[in-house]
Amino acid sequence: MIPQTSSHYPSRSVLFLVVVALLVAPLGAMRTSFAAGEDWRPIEPAELALKAPVVEPNADAEAIFWDIRVDDGGANDLVLSHYVRIKIFNERGRDKYSKIDIPYINGVKIKDVAARTIKVDGSIIELAKTDIIEKTVVKASGLKLRTKTFAFPGIEPGAIIEYKWKEVRSNSSANNLRLQFQRDIPVQTVTYHIKPAGSSVMDVRPFNMDEPKFEKEKNGFQVTTVKNMPAFSEEPMMPPEDSVRKWATVRYLTIFSMLLGYNMVAAQVYIGFKPYLKVDKEIKQKVAEITAGVDSAEAQIDKIFEFCRNNIKNTSDKSLGFTEDDIEKLKENKKPSDTLKRGIGPAFDIDLLFAAMVNAAGYEAHLALLPDRGERLFDRDVFVPGSLRSWNIAVRFGTTWKFFDPGLQFIAPGMLRWQEEGVDALIVDEHPVWVITPVTDAQKSKEKRSAKLRLDENGTLEGDVTVEYSGHLAVERKVSNEDDSPAQREENLKEMVKDRLSSAELTNIVIENATDPVKPFIYKYHVRVPDYAQKTGKRLFFQPGFFTKGISALFSAGTRRYPIYFHYPWSEEDKITIELPKGYALDNADRPAPINAGATSQHEINMGVTKDQTLLQYNRRFFFGTPALLLYPVEKYDVIKQLFEEVNKADNHIITLKQVASTN
Repeated sequence: MIPQTSSHYPSRSVLFLVVVALLVAPLGAMRTSFAAGEDWRPIEPAELALKAPVVEPNADAEAIFWDIRVDDGGANDLVLSHYVRIKIFNERGRDKYSKIDIPYINGVKIKDVAARTIKVDGSIIELAKTDIIEKTVVKASGLKLRTKTFAFPGIEPGAIIEYKWKEVRSNSSANNLRLQFQRDIPVQTVTYHIKPAGSSVMDVRPFNMDEPKFEKEKNGFQVTTVKNMPAFSEEPMMPPEDSVRKWATVRYLTIFSMLLGYNMVAAQVYIGFKPYLKVDKEIKQKVAEITAGVDSAEAQIDKIFEFCRNNIKNTSDKSLGFTEDDIEKLKENKKPSDTLKRGIGPAFDIDLLFAAMVNAAGYEAHLALLPDRGERLFDRDVFVPGSLRSWNIAVRFGTTWKFFDPGLQFIAPGMLRWQEEGVDALIVDEHPVWVITPVTDAQKSKEKRSAKLRLDENGTLEGDVTVEYSGHLAVERKVSNEDDSPAQREENLKEMVKDRLSSAELTNIVIENATDPVKPFIYKYHVRVPDYAQKTGKRLFFQPGFFTKGISALFSAGTRRYPIYFHYPWSEEDKITIELPKGYALDNADRPAPINAGATSQHEINMGVTKDQTLLQYNRRFFFGTPALLLYPVEKYDVIKQLFEEVNKADNHIITLKQVASTN
């Protein structure tokens, strides 16, 4: 699943930047950190003789130690020094760690990179400075992601590799620094040495792990070591990494930081943005115009939403083609009536205009701060800077609240991004309140598929297909195709079909509503699949479920480490007709038994043929998930795995056609 990203922030407002400073962790909180700062340590004979991993029995390689020294004692710069020693156990480990990439961004310098290989016989090969290559990996919106890249010389199974480097972060500090304890390789010992700035009192908050105990060290450093840290490995449908990976944050304790909490953040936002929700004459006049003759509150607010979505040019909408230079030349909208008058603005300005217009209509609209459960499962009782980063408009309807986001072009009225559904939202007011956002029902996020196909006596299947995505499924399709040309979108579709049907040939492709904010995302195409059916003697064996052929069960592992996390409920509906080859009739057409998991999931397939035995009709319905239950504990894995295995088995049901007469 591909999360939709959005920028809800006014890019040119000094006031906004001050507020964001309360919400978003600074550069010191970024994940990637690297450096060097000491001579090579002696290689212990036991390390060189090590034949098997210590932390994880099946590891291909294992870090003997990962040592990080964090120096915040300078005037403006934060310096991080990393030193890593890795034991290679087999050829897979050799291949995986033969090349190293050290990524870094603007405002960061990588210095003193050094690496060497200690071969099995104890001989040492140093990395030449000329073998360190600098690359630009990504360059977008003024941000460059670069890497320092090098390959280890003479790496082999049984060898030890080690490397170190120094990272200097300009104008940064260790306050809100992320300490990464669990990495993609098992580590025997992870050690952090931290020197706080000046007389700062340091507090370390752990996540998904026990609290690391720091002790005083020489030269103002404090040190902690964690032993036998297993590698982090992804599992299908797991919670976001920050909710399962082991990490911690550094915080400098001050009177302000100890008082800082989500309600205080909301109060600051309320004071700062109250003028931006001001209702003036121009807004009142426009609201009266667009709601004239509309009586109900819901209908009036829908009209306001539609106006803001369709009549204000959204500079955050990539499909409109605004460049950075175009946006820079625009005047700043200092209040909602400016956005209304100019008819243009970023997503956040459109949201503010919507809120002001709702208030002008006599209703109550507020800013709402929301977490992103695609990044971390939120706990409102644990304050983490940067957790409330999304912005919506909350409108009171009696005793309930509804949430709107007209500035985000792919979200239909009445919906939020899935990352913002089912979360604790903080309504910004003089007295802030927490409200749980609603979750869209499975039937509103549907993949609706239809096909009219013909199977010939050689096993080739051919015909016309339509696939329609709605709700969150549509948002994901639109986001994944947003930056692509029409030709590239067609290639994306071809690759998607060929991933499960390698011989499929697609023609006459039509893609509809790729950038429409409300309408379903639709694929239409003609398909030809040679050898779809297997011919054996006088029989043809084939899977009538065309849309599920080639898809494996969602879960395959026998054991599970992390909880099972579904992003949102969804449903599928297939209607397929297949014209059977002349001279063939059904030999068996039993249908799979229905699968009923109550309110959580249901799966049903119905099949039949016309009286003249020429047309097979195949209908399939499936849904999974309830708004109240998207996260399942590990203990439920076997039950969920079995459910999806049964669904997959039913979807891959094979029927047989038997030749009953000559085709001549």
